[in-house]
Amino acid sequence: MSLTVISRRIGVTRRVLVLSLVVATAGATAAMAQYGYHVVPGRGQKVKEVGDDFEDPEWGYHINAPKASSNIDHDDRLPAGISLNNRIYESTYRGQPDVIKRIETPPGGLPGSQFALALGSRDTGIPGRPSHKMQQDDLLVNVSSIIGPVPVSKSPSVVVRVFLPPFEKWERRTGASFGFRAELEGGSIQPVSHRKFFGSRMKQKHEAYWPGFFIQFNSKSDGQNKEDSALLLIRAGTLGEDIPGPIIKQTGWWTLGMSFTPDGSTHFYASPGVDALTEKDHIVTTKPYGHTAQQLNTFFFNIVSADDGRTWSTPWIVDDPALYLYSR
Repeated sequence: MSLTVISRRIGVTRRVLVLSLVVATAGATAAMAQYGYHVVPGRGQKVKEVGDDFEDPEWGYHINAPKASSNIDHDDRLPAGISLNNRIYESTYRGQPDVIKRIETPPGGLPGSQFALALGSRDTGIPGRPSHKMQQDDLLVNVSSIIGPVPVSKSPSVVVRVFLPPFEKWERRTGASFGFRAELEGGSIQPVSHRKFFGSRMKQKHEAYWPGFFIQFNSKSDGQNKEDSALLLIRAGTLGEDIPGPIIKQTGWWTLGMSFTPDGSTHFYASPGVDALTEKDHIVTTKPYGHTAQQLNTFFFNIVSADDGRTWSTPWIVDDPALYLYSR
């Protein structure tokens, strides 16, 4: 079932991070037939009630510190953080980034964009109690409590522009740094064991899951990489594995997008720059974790850091997170 719960003011999403290994996939011909219907993210009708362009001069955010860390200590620390316009809000599962600030759009952004949103974190675990392990914060775009869950029969898609700073400004560790993900609900067929009988039977299971992108930094400071670079990781393949996407050597603005089609598939697209995505920007199509999507609940950002009490995450900037609906 969905892990979306209701706080005092707004729906919030609980998530479990699934870590998995990259495995090889087969049956390319069958896959092309199964995933023949693509929707390029950003096509169709933009849902004006959802997302944000951060241009409102009165834009602001109530931090409502301390933030949540329910994934570690089961403490929601309500009330949750939320933007004044009700469009962006804190996850009460992992908590929000330490920095959520409207800033001037860096050069090369969307035409006409004057402002974007800066995100960063130092304490990504329990506030004031460093874990010295990689942790992450979440910031959600409000979908469900504004327009309700979106069925995949409407072929929804989500798009965001992300500014990657020069590599010398990244947190000096190899590993995930930023995520752009969605919460979907859907079904899968899974084996169920029986004590009284040998073997198992198959059962339909309906639950929430969280496909998306992670941007991984490959730091030359770790002694294994000759130069700094980054990598787009797609979460996930049919078996839950991470799929390597494009290697990033060009920082600056990138456009990321996902679309969700009536056959229950998720389609991943990415391109350097801020131009509209096209079919040539398609990376992969999967049914993540073996799930067939039925509805989109929300989409969100992850900010990852070492959670050592002193080191800040990479400074991330996002602009114009948006939801689109498309019908053939």
